[in-house]
Amino acid sequence: MSADISVDHVVDTVHRLHEQTPLVQCITNYVSMDLAANVLNAAHASPAMVHDEREAAEMARLASAVVVNIGTLSPPWVTGMHEAASVAAERGIPWVLDPVAVGATAYRRETTNALLTHRPAVIRANASEIVALATAQGAGRGVDSTHDSTAVVEQAQALASATGSVVVVSGASDVVTDSVTTVIVDGGDPRMPLISALGCAATALVGGAAAVAPTPLLGAVAAMAMLANAGERAGRSAQGPGTLRPALLDALWAQRPEDLRDVVLR
Repeated sequence: MSADISVDHVVDTVHRLHEQTPLVQCITNYVSMDLAANVLNAAHASPAMVHDEREAAEMARLASAVVVNIGTLSPPWVTGMHEAASVAAERGIPWVLDPVAVGATAYRRETTNALLTHRPAVIRANASEIVALATAQGAGRGVDSTHDSTAVVEQAQALASATGSVVVVSGASDVVTDSVTTVIVDGGDPRMPLISALGCAATALVGGAAAVAPTPLLGAVAAMAMLANAGERAGRSAQGPGTLRPALLDALWAQRPEDLRDVVLR
């Protein structure tokens, strides 16, 4: 871990998030809308689930961050994604791309490559999606990852270098890199992957933290640290993924910035 990112910086970013309650525009998929909105609310941010091409750009002008998730694609949604991402890029608003199952179909690859021209501040994905982007080869099994996050650090660094984006690889340990600095965030609960759309909700949280952090790298680290800490705390009382989901939301809501001192960064 670089000295550029410390636990103190993470704590300060979470303080900023609680104080500023940034507006995060989420163009996300049908499966994740509810959880993404609730994660942002619990983390003291404000979600705006606005995707229609007739208002996406207008909302992006009001937002503190924009999140684009390609989970359930359709042409009108893709137009809205481009409208919002274009405004964000022009105005210097951090925007986050979640290339869900990018290796699965040609449409997803084409859409993602086109969105990358708007230069996202952060790309958040699972390990197989990162491999698919970095190598231009299909990988994974739909939305599921067949790779371990820490095994694809080099691919994540290469993708960050090629795109100019911070790359976040979610997994048992989360990898965050801008190609120069790489941080690994440990923690969470092993049952978290069994909560559908939690990865998509993590992307939304990255958007919220990036909106208030001095750099996208710090915002991404802070967001993943928040989720890891909340997951670990929620896991102490949860009986399975069904009870872990509400416990996670409660843990995020009750989380104090100082709680992030318990997170392991390396």
